[in-house]
Amino acid sequence: MAINDISLTLGMRANLTSLQQTVDLLNRTQERLSTGKKVNSALDDPTNYFVARDHMNRASDLAARKDGMSEAIQTVKAANAGIEGITKLIEAAKGLTQSARSADATGRATLAAQFDALLDQIDELASDSGYKGINLLGGDDLTVDFNEDGSSSLTVSGFDATVGGDLNIDTATNDWVADTDIDAAVSDLDAALGTLRSKASTLAANLSVITIRQDFTSGMINTLQTGADKLTLADMNEEGANMLMLQTRQALGTTALSLASQAAQSVLRLF
Repeated sequence: MAINDISLTLGMRANLTSLQQTVDLLNRTQERLSTGKKVNSALDDPTNYFVARDHMNRASDLAARKDGMSEAIQTVKAANAGIEGITKLIEAAKGLTQSARSADATGRATLAAQFDALLDQIDELASDSGYKGINLLGGDDLTVDFNEDGSSSLTVSGFDATVGGDLNIDTATNDWVADTDIDAAVSDLDAALGTLRSKASTLAANLSVITIRQDFTSGMINTLQTGADKLTLADMNEEGANMLMLQTRQALGTTALSLASQAAQSVLRLF
């Protein structure tokens, strides 16, 4: 016998329908309490679900860009550390030129050899100033993307921080026999220091921009996540109260269904 062949009284059918609706609401409330969300699928609220998903997708994309900015900051810091080290080596080389002015020919030759050795160290330091395969002191450029589609970006231009490159420092001439040879070395060193200071200033400006954009991205990610949460998260206090009320309604519905069945059973007592 099919269930449709069973005849129920009007009261029993109404109570049964109400009880089924209460069970559905209980299941929905239990899901919200277990997930913490009032919108768990597009069936719950298509508009809020897809808007929240777009927010979270964008937040995820920006988080990846933020990681790229962090790596870019370290690359710039590595280059800046290299500039500071090269600056100290150049200052040490200038000290040698000052000592050479009061030295004899033998002493000047020794100091000139030390000067050339420092130039070799400058080249090696510049070569070691890279980070993650990018060396701004080796002429590499660094492009930093700020938004999810890469339409907002910054290119940090590198330079050749070797003595044969943009620093343009010649080796000691004629073992510094003449003062003019020392003067030429000093002139090269002063020009190199000027170049380093200019490049350091540019790197500092770029670092400031990247840092500001990183902070902005962190704030934007937080805004997107908060917006998505407001569209989908459930009020746990409200859902807890709903659960208590629905459990009470379920108990009352079961009792009402029992009372309605008793009305039908009373007919049997007539026989």
